[in-house]
Amino acid sequence: MQPYFILMASIRITKEFSFEAAHALKGYDGPCRNIHGHSYQLAVTVTGDPITSHLSPKRGMIMDFSELKKIMKSEVIDRMDHALILPSDPDISELKKMGETFSKVIVVDYQPTSENLLIDFAERIKHVLPEGVKLHSMKLRETATSYAEWFADS
Repeated sequence: MQPYFILMASIRITKEFSFEAAHALKGYDGPCRNIHGHSYQLAVTVTGDPITSHLSPKRGMIMDFSELKKIMKSEVIDRMDHALILPSDPDISELKKMGETFSKVIVVDYQPTSENLLIDFAERIKHVLPEGVKLHSMKLRETATSYAEWFADS
């Protein structure tokens, strides 16, 4: 009889992150058209089969949490943390003239809603995950009572 972990189906693991960022929604008909900030909470769930090789120091894991953290930091968190995210075509030349105060302005080719940010994040990370590990879902909390979710199978 094989050990139970070899017989298991795919497993999901989730790592949570946080970052601070500001954005503005161009053309929006509410107060979010103005520059404002959020303390974002991001949960990332990946799926895969646990490593079964007795030779691997990662045996029993689908991937090391520290590896997922490294990927997320390089592809998303370090880029977005304490940034001002604006949709394309803003006139940011005046902001750039203000030097360090507006040195981390990210211009995206979409409306920077939580929904669209998740799509962007998914595209950034799903191609850099280890072989056999797939992005399953992400949840981006914008406020204590509001969040968006992305699922690979939707």
